[in-house]
Amino acid sequence: MREAELYTKLPGNRVRCELCAHHCRLRPGQRGICGVRQNRAGTLLTAVADLVIAAHVDPIEKKPFYHVLPGSKSYSIAAPGCNFICRHCQNHEISQMPRGEKSLAGQRVDPAVLVRQAQAAGCRSIAYTYTEPTVYSELMHATATLAREQGLLNLMVTNGYLTAAARRRLEPLVQAANVDLKAWSDSFYRRICGAAGMTPVLDTIGEFVARGIWVEVTTLLIPGYNDNESELKELARFLVSVSPALPWHVSGFFPTYRLTGVPPTPPETLKRARDIGLAAGLRYVFEGNRPGVGGENSCCHHCGEVLIERYGYKVLSNKISEKRCPRCRTPVAGLF
Repeated sequence: MREAELYTKLPGNRVRCELCAHHCRLRPGQRGICGVRQNRAGTLLTAVADLVIAAHVDPIEKKPFYHVLPGSKSYSIAAPGCNFICRHCQNHEISQMPRGEKSLAGQRVDPAVLVRQAQAAGCRSIAYTYTEPTVYSELMHATATLAREQGLLNLMVTNGYLTAAARRRLEPLVQAANVDLKAWSDSFYRRICGAAGMTPVLDTIGEFVARGIWVEVTTLLIPGYNDNESELKELARFLVSVSPALPWHVSGFFPTYRLTGVPPTPPETLKRARDIGLAAGLRYVFEGNRPGVGGENSCCHHCGEVLIERYGYKVLSNKISEKRCPRCRTPVAGLF
């Protein structure tokens, strides 16, 4: 373990973590909600500054990023741990490992090795994903610094539950973030995710966009939990208020972890959510987890021309030329 970043020392050898919006106050010996940061004699330590539990080459569309280097590969890494306890987590084996198994697995890896592996695999970016990258901030920061020097993009797939200090620290290094806006409901965040509410997530989305980080947003629609039409309209209106060019991915839920009694999301729910987003004024709304059903393509918001045709994680065609629609020359937002 090594000393963590972003924390404040308090009287009595207590500490307050300033990394995520939980602001964990820890007595000596206590661990944070994430399970990987611990107060030892008044010093906050992290167990995952160089620990990698997953490293894979993924299509960038899998993150999902639809308007960042379409069709490219992204070297995707993760450390164990998470600051949420989502009842529907599809990666719960590694995200909840410190909490459930009271142990950590993975390999100690130098950030320079990760960058070389990404380059050797022909990746144009490194994605910090699978678990919540906020909890392995030190590893992400060190790797992202080296990756940027080598011309790779840094992509963050996050629940957005960051402090303002953590957001500022990421600005020079992260070029794009996919933020999970899990619901338009504080009670959902409390009951399903173990968080106090959605405000920090909204702040992260707004501040990232204001600071020039490309943002895409994902909402996993769980039947009976967060697919209420009025809430989806409020969520879409918020995204439009941040930027109409902000892509919104509405994805289908499949039973998993502690929500195995909930049915999969019907395709018509995804279409309805997409229609809500487009009607609210969003230019790019995508239906996820349902290849071939429709709603996967990027279209020109001005003339309707299909710009990027997709099937699942595969790009079938990309007509964008000089970041513009080939038919009407309207600019297309994204990192191309």
